[in-house]
Amino acid sequence: MNNWFKNYSGIIWLLTGIIIGSIAGVVLGEKAEILKPIGDIFLNLLFVAVIPLVFFAISSAIANLQGTQKLSRIMGIMAGVFLGTVIVAAILTIVALWIFPLGATANTAAAGQTAEAGKKLTGDAVTQLFTTSEFFNLLSRKNMLAMIIFAILVGFGALRAGDKGKVFTGFLNSGNEVFKQVFVIIMKAGPVGLGAYFAYQVAVFGPSLFGTYAHTLGIGYGVSLFLYAVFYSLYAFIAGGIGGIKRYWKNNIIPSATAVATCSSIATIPANLDAAKKMGISDVIAGVTIPLGGTLHKDGSSISSILKMAVVFAMFGKGFDSPQVILLALGMTVLVSMVEGGIPNGGYIGELLFISAYGFPPEALPPAIIIGTLIDPVATLLNATGDTVAAMMIQRFSEGKLVEGYVDKPTLTRR
Repeated sequence: MNNWFKNYSGIIWLLTGIIIGSIAGVVLGEKAEILKPIGDIFLNLLFVAVIPLVFFAISSAIANLQGTQKLSRIMGIMAGVFLGTVIVAAILTIVALWIFPLGATANTAAAGQTAEAGKKLTGDAVTQLFTTSEFFNLLSRKNMLAMIIFAILVGFGALRAGDKGKVFTGFLNSGNEVFKQVFVIIMKAGPVGLGAYFAYQVAVFGPSLFGTYAHTLGIGYGVSLFLYAVFYSLYAFIAGGIGGIKRYWKNNIIPSATAVATCSSIATIPANLDAAKKMGISDVIAGVTIPLGGTLHKDGSSISSILKMAVVFAMFGKGFDSPQVILLALGMTVLVSMVEGGIPNGGYIGELLFISAYGFPPEALPPAIIIGTLIDPVATLLNATGDTVAAMMIQRFSEGKLVEGYVDKPTLTRR
């Protein structure tokens, strides 16, 4: 009994903090906003730690590739898995919208909501998405994709340097281990930080779920939870049979809780990296696919994107069912899953993208933002936890099986 509690104490304390925070949010109501700074401090620590952690994880994984390992094969399989799962999520949402069609779920009252209007997806915006003009800008989470690209280049540079780059490769390996431990230290405050963040979210967003957009959110949350429970189990089965399902769900508790609490797939990357080892994913595949998935693979954003498009179409009395509309929607969804940052409420660029593509007026933006904000927790849950199950399939397709003798401990701390 003592060993059981010792192994599961991290999960127990984390869930206890979240439950207490949720109850506090319901009881305190608007007064729960006083707890928000505590959650923000914890979240900021995660964001500060995750930038160097992702850099060292990617660059060290590539720098340690052996001659027999084909990174191009891994990357090709990764692209296919990421694209396939995003499209599956979008198609499931479209089918649900056909079964439960939307009425006039959005109205002009949404125009009173503030929005980040005036942004355009220009050539300069695309350039800034993939690169930065100054090295120090890579240290910002707003330039996550640019930092990942640079980490890949550094990893290849160390790999090509061979023996002359061994010292630098050792530095990358050491940095990877150091920042893993930094994250472990930060997560010691997880029960308090996530509990405070949950209290604020429940107090602020909870009542909104029962308003004008209840129908839309019901579809969104229903499809999301169905994908999470059923399709992720199916993906895990494809990766490792019944044993794969057990590995996935046994080690998916902390990543799921972190994703829902922080509304950030990037903040969940460290938890996913830790869980990936226990799921039977090799360090190389986990080190490459989990960080890349945090930025480029978003099943939840796929569902959210389709849902927002359908709401805007219903708002303007247009049908969301023609082949041309559906094909363009799928294309926009794939783009949105790439351009959205893995940070809370990072979907404004994607919303502007589809509104511009379909030629809707600016009034279409506020309803899309409202839907995106309210569905963000469950969308982030899929964005984040979908990366580990995708990595399991990548492991299966590239190596033939999951790694045997994986670490069978559900906590983030090392014993």
